[in-house]
Amino acid sequence: MQLGMMGLGRMGANMVRRLMKDGHECVVYDINAAAVADLAKEGGIGASSLEDFIAKLAKPRAVWLMLPAAITGNVVHQVAALLEPGDTIIDGGNSNYRAAVDLGAELGARGLNFIDVGTSGGVWGLDRGYCLMIGGPDEAVKRLDPIFATLAPGAEKGADNVATPAKADTAAHGYLHCGPSGAGHFVKMVHNGIEYGLMAAYAEGFNILKAADAGKERRAADAETTPLDQPQYYQFDIDLPAVAEVWRHGSVIGSWLLDLTAGALAQDPELANFGGRVSDSGEGRWTLKAAIDTGVPAPVLSTALFDRFSSRGESEFADKMLSAMRYAFGGHLEKKG
Repeated sequence: MQLGMMGLGRMGANMVRRLMKDGHECVVYDINAAAVADLAKEGGIGASSLEDFIAKLAKPRAVWLMLPAAITGNVVHQVAALLEPGDTIIDGGNSNYRAAVDLGAELGARGLNFIDVGTSGGVWGLDRGYCLMIGGPDEAVKRLDPIFATLAPGAEKGADNVATPAKADTAAHGYLHCGPSGAGHFVKMVHNGIEYGLMAAYAEGFNILKAADAGKERRAADAETTPLDQPQYYQFDIDLPAVAEVWRHGSVIGSWLLDLTAGALAQDPELANFGGRVSDSGEGRWTLKAAIDTGVPAPVLSTALFDRFSSRGESEFADKMLSAMRYAFGGHLEKKG
């Protein structure tokens, strides 16, 4: 099957490689001509401009965008202006599901199909496959099933111990038509919100393990330092890489995320190459807005998001305010270091 891929970054390029490996024809375009040239050498059909890109696609055209959310909307309109009724635009980036709902209605009125595909798999997707959460018109999604089936991981051995819902026969293969336009990005949004919480849980747990030797440390005895209660119970030198590794084997908290964590700790137990400033690209915020709008409690996800803000220094003024208040009411001086 033929597909046009626009956006050949970390994920888009590897998605093209996975598709071509399975015999699909890919027309590729990116503002970075070198990225286009690289894939053309591997069998892709390179395009030199947006117009050239569209012209090389057979009707009904299918254009997949893997672009930053900030520019996706504008590019969708540019692409749509060159398409005809029956053609399809797929947004595989981390866009806001509300934009997908609006674009689906707008393009649908012009006879165009808009499909939003929440795509999870990152830089490992070329070999592992991509988990796809799909929203869009039934017929358009059905027509592109060969594309989704190739990109998805496929059924995993040993993963058949959970009953598959009758309406989700593709879910066991790693892709699911979640509903109309917007549903795919909504599911991916919540997926990423959960990801924030999982990452925070692992990070906090390992931090507690790291502090298990606190009873060996000499602690200041002054009014500004809370004494360690019963230091004899905190005399452990825990090997964090080894713990991460053992948890990977048979543990109830085992996961691919833990696999990646174990790999990072094995390479750099002190994580010295990281500064600890954790970005958020929007999905966590959108998830919390949806939770607030619908009245659904989400304390873990909200804490994980706010912790990311703190990691970037956004709590600095509040922290200074706390120190100022403590000094004002009790004369407490800040401890340095």
